[in-house]
Amino acid sequence: MTDISNAQLMERLKAATENVSAKLGGLSDADVLAPTELEGWTRGHVLAHIAHVSHAVARQVEYAVRGELIEFYDGGQGGRTQAIEMNAGHTAQEHKEYISAGFTRVLTALDGLDDEQWNLPISYRNGVVRDGALAYWREMVIHLADLQLGRGPETWSKEFALYVIEFLTSRVPADIQLKLLPLGLPPMTVGAGENTVSIQGMITDIAAWLAGRTPSMGSLRAEAAADSVQLPTLLPWPSAFNAK
Repeated sequence: MTDISNAQLMERLKAATENVSAKLGGLSDADVLAPTELEGWTRGHVLAHIAHVSHAVARQVEYAVRGELIEFYDGGQGGRTQAIEMNAGHTAQEHKEYISAGFTRVLTALDGLDDEQWNLPISYRNGVVRDGALAYWREMVIHLADLQLGRGPETWSKEFALYVIEFLTSRVPADIQLKLLPLGLPPMTVGAGENTVSIQGMITDIAAWLAGRTPSMGSLRAEAAADSVQLPTLLPWPSAFNAK
């Protein structure tokens, strides 16, 4: 899945940011204050994070082109938390303007790269620019679902769902092997533990569960040794800061 070309990835990024922008159009100040399923976060927190991560990815690219490395978030984990808290209470219009500026900055930075520059090193997970772009795709699609504005996990493409599953394999506990049985698609096995748990359901529900989000189609069924069981408890998100 991650063998999509850089040009195709840019198309996905532009579509993802356009989807976010479209959903923000009718947002009111009251809407910004509404809670989300992310513990302790309102929509304003999610919006502030979307803007902040946009500028963070852009900054990674801008410094990489100059042959320099810089922290993903200015001030590290503490800086990230402070920036989100400071901006969460902004008006809907302020959020829209800050996010729009972030989208313009990051897409401009990425759109101007040649093939070699996509492989320039960045500090994010000691990866390269392409890794940062993939992370940005994840952030935009998943956090749009977190905003609960009519584009939940059920709208994720098969391509994106398969990518999320691939990326989040590290959340599977060491003693478990998951046999994933997405409806209408070939089975997949993730994890290498001795205890096998089979999980059947829509591909988007499987991806949402692995991403720590509510499976919006309600299709998941888990079995172990031919008995119905609860879905396994997953390990933390593989983030630089174990953050949302």
